[in-house]
Amino acid sequence: MRQWEDVASWQEFDRLYRRLIYGIARRSGLPHAEAEDVTQDVFKCVAETIHQFEPQPGPGKFRGWLLRLTRWRIADKFNQRPKGEPPGGGGGGDATTTRTPTIERVPDPTDHDAEFDREWQRHLLDAASERLSRRVKSRHYQAFDLYVRQRWPVLKVASELRMNPATVYIIGFRLTKQLRVEVARLRAQVG
Repeated sequence: MRQWEDVASWQEFDRLYRRLIYGIARRSGLPHAEAEDVTQDVFKCVAETIHQFEPQPGPGKFRGWLLRLTRWRIADKFNQRPKGEPPGGGGGGDATTTRTPTIERVPDPTDHDAEFDREWQRHLLDAASERLSRRVKSRHYQAFDLYVRQRWPVLKVASELRMNPATVYIIGFRLTKQLRVEVARLRAQVG
């Protein structure tokens, strides 16, 4: 990503982190438009400063840096609001309101860390699943998704897809194994 021309790396970064950053911004109390702004601001900041980022040994260093950038941009959004303005803008509030200021309702950063890690694990699994779905037959992935990910009973999957139940078991086992490898590969790539 340190090179602007590396489109594939930027696309992978977008695929891995856009929903994650947006989700954190939304859970912090920002409306859709402001959460989108935060996401764009974080991406812009990464593009401008990635050459200064020094990877440290150990997992999660890049994600920690990205989480700090996200928190700062969220705080910036709240701080840009006129005093007394309700979430979502509109300027309908007044300075004499007794409501707790929005910035004080933002969850504690330790909550963000745990939520960020949970969200990261979900996104990692989704990204690995997406990669897997592009590599295997669509019918096999559909069986895997229904049986393993959505936890349908094997007989229901077999009936729905007109497959032998043993085939559904085998597909589930093989693709679960491949998914684990893909998750490990992604973890190694992004830390």
